[in-house]
Amino acid sequence: MSRRSPAVQTLAKPADRYKRFRLYMHKYWTLYALLALPITYFIIFKYIPMTYIQIAFKRYSIVQSPWKMPLANNHGWQYFIQAFKTPDFHRALRNTFMLNFLDLVMGFPAPIILALLLNELPFKGFKRVTQTVAYMPHFLSWIIISGLARQLFAPTSGLVNIVIQRIGGQSIPFLNAPAHWVATYVLLGVWQSMGWNTIIYLAAITAINPELYEAADIDGAGRLQKIWYVTLPSIKGTIVVLLILALGNILGGGFDRPYTLGNPLVRNVSEVIPTFVYSWGIKGLQFSLTTAVGLFQSVVGVVFLLGADFLAKRAGERGIV
Repeated sequence: MSRRSPAVQTLAKPADRYKRFRLYMHKYWTLYALLALPITYFIIFKYIPMTYIQIAFKRYSIVQSPWKMPLANNHGWQYFIQAFKTPDFHRALRNTFMLNFLDLVMGFPAPIILALLLNELPFKGFKRVTQTVAYMPHFLSWIIISGLARQLFAPTSGLVNIVIQRIGGQSIPFLNAPAHWVATYVLLGVWQSMGWNTIIYLAAITAINPELYEAADIDGAGRLQKIWYVTLPSIKGTIVVLLILALGNILGGGFDRPYTLGNPLVRNVSEVIPTFVYSWGIKGLQFSLTTAVGLFQSVVGVVFLLGADFLAKRAGERGIV
C-alpha cells in the first residue's frame, strides 16, 4: 500500500480539522446558543461602558463625546490629585476599608460555622427548615432591611429599646452613635448574607467522600475531630476561592446598605466611596472627579484580588486566575 506524501498529509490536516469542528458544533451548538444572551449582555452593559473610563482623565463636557473632550491638567491626572486632596474622600476611603474589613472578619467565618452546624444535625426536616429561614434574608432588599432596623432599633420607639427600658436598662443608640452604628451595620450584614453563603459550603460538604468519615469512625475520631481533620480540609479549596473574592471586594461594596442605614448623626463612619460618588457625582455633577475615584477603587480591588490569588497559589491552593 502506498503511503501519502507529506504534502498531501499537510493538505489533509486543515480539512480534517474543519470536519471535526463541524461535528463538534453540530453536537454542542445549543450550548453556544445559550451563551449568546449573557455574552451580549456583558458586551453591551459591561464592556462598551468601559470606554467612558477616559472621563477620569478629561474635562467633562455634556455636549462633547468622551473622545473629543480636552485632557485635564497635570497630563490628565488632575482629578486623581484633587480626590486625594479632598478630606471627604479620605473619610470615605477610611470608612470603606474599615467596614469591609469588619464584614470580612465577622461575616466570612459565619457561613462556614453555620454550614458545619447544619451538616451535623441528625434531623433532616429541622435542617431544611433552619437552612430556609437562614437564607431568606438574602432576598430582602436593603431598603426593607433598613426600614425594619429603624422600627426595631429606634432610640425611643424601637421594639428592642422598649424591651430594654421595661426590664430596667437604658436605651441604646443603635443607629445614632458611631460605634453602635458600626456594630449594627456589620451584624445586619452578617445576618443578611450568612444563609446564602452557607449553601455554597453545604454543597462542598455534600461532595466529600463518605468513606473518609467511615475511616475516621474506625480510628475513633469524635465529632469535632472529624470536622477538624475531614470536613474543613475537604472544603479548604472552596474557602480559599471565596476568601480571594472577598479580599478583592475589600475596597468595594454596595451603595444601598450604607446609604439606607446612614444618617447625619453617623456620617463620619457611614460615608463610603459609593455614597461619596453619589454625593459628588450625581448631586454635585463632578463626573470626572467621581469617575477617577471609581477607577481608583476598581484598580485597588484588582490588586487585592490578584495579590490574594498569588498568595493562595504560593500556599499550594488552586486560586481563581
